[in-house]
Amino acid sequence: MCIATKHMRSPFKTFWMAGFECTDQLNASGDRVDLLQMTGHLALIREDYLRISSLGIRTVREGIRWSVVEYKPYHYNFDFVLDMMHAGREYDVQQIWDICHFGYPADLSPFHPHFTSRFVALCEAFTVFYIKHNPGKLMYVTPVNEVSFISWLGGEVGGTVPYCTKNGWELKYALVRAYIAASKAMKRISGLVRIVTTEPLVNMVPGLFPTDEELALAQVENEQQFQAIDMLCGRICPELGGSGDLVDVLGYNYYYNNQWTIDSHEVLGWNDPVHDPRWRPLADLLESAYYRYGKPIILSETSHPKEDRPLWIEMITSQCAELIDRNVPLLGVCIYPIIDRPDWDRLDVWHHSGVWDTDFSGPNARVLHHPSAMALLAGRKLIDQKLELKASAPAREWQ
Repeated sequence: MCIATKHMRSPFKTFWMAGFECTDQLNASGDRVDLLQMTGHLALIREDYLRISSLGIRTVREGIRWSVVEYKPYHYNFDFVLDMMHAGREYDVQQIWDICHFGYPADLSPFHPHFTSRFVALCEAFTVFYIKHNPGKLMYVTPVNEVSFISWLGGEVGGTVPYCTKNGWELKYALVRAYIAASKAMKRISGLVRIVTTEPLVNMVPGLFPTDEELALAQVENEQQFQAIDMLCGRICPELGGSGDLVDVLGYNYYYNNQWTIDSHEVLGWNDPVHDPRWRPLADLLESAYYRYGKPIILSETSHPKEDRPLWIEMITSQCAELIDRNVPLLGVCIYPIIDRPDWDRLDVWHHSGVWDTDFSGPNARVLHHPSAMALLAGRKLIDQKLELKASAPAREWQ
């Protein structure tokens, strides 16, 4: 296994990143959601970029919304994406682009015979469009967001397209087939394409006093979280054409409920005075994931709802500092969402998980959660100190 150089200059403008919720899927009721619109981000993107810049954030995750840009098969309208790119240039904000963030055109699902060809054509069109409007710039792109999660949601519990149960593996296979073909197509078009994965990072544990069988089952279920990346890297299902050089940055998404028991699905507490012995620190989980593939990593999504937001940011900061001390090449952390968003299936319920809440009752539509902002600024200070120490060590430019 090739281990990445541990002291490296990050390709990202800032270590702390902001994610703007961009899902455009069909929800459990079969209704299309469009959270870029619902959160007001499309209309307020320049104001949002000013807001995050005030906290020292100049790298963001954005999405193009496949169901919107492909208005009929193989025909695309990237006008709103171009305006987003203009906003990024105007405010010196670096954008990482999601191409498929859970949503597909209304006539398509991953099981459709045309899915791969349609997705490859979309990714090729976007690559050409990006190069035209951003000549000479690296293109950071996530072809399919959270393959593992959407395979469960749409393939196991019928929560979105294709509304299946007991077909999670088949859905995952279909999505990764398209992912691999599209990634290869984009890299053939330009050597400036960089693939960033965004997969859930979880810890599933047996109940107390487990049998050998229960221990083995937990081990199997934990291993399954890596199936999508293993396929992308060609470790399993070699017929799909995956390879280790296909992926450039490994992103892991981690939330407060990402550790649970396999029998009762009880969530292990992250802030208990005495931790459950089965609970694992985030730094340990990320370090294990890093050594599995030997590629630079980011924490591509993380946040917490309501009053515990600042405590979560403090915990994330401490765990990131620990990883830096361990010489793990952690290139960034993305607060996702940076602006609050509604629940997919209950659009009148807002999570209050951003650094800014959304409030359309007033002219500003954004309400800063001051404790979260203060925690983030303190986190920036600590991580900057850690990175400055590392910067004194020999480094190479990351390409």
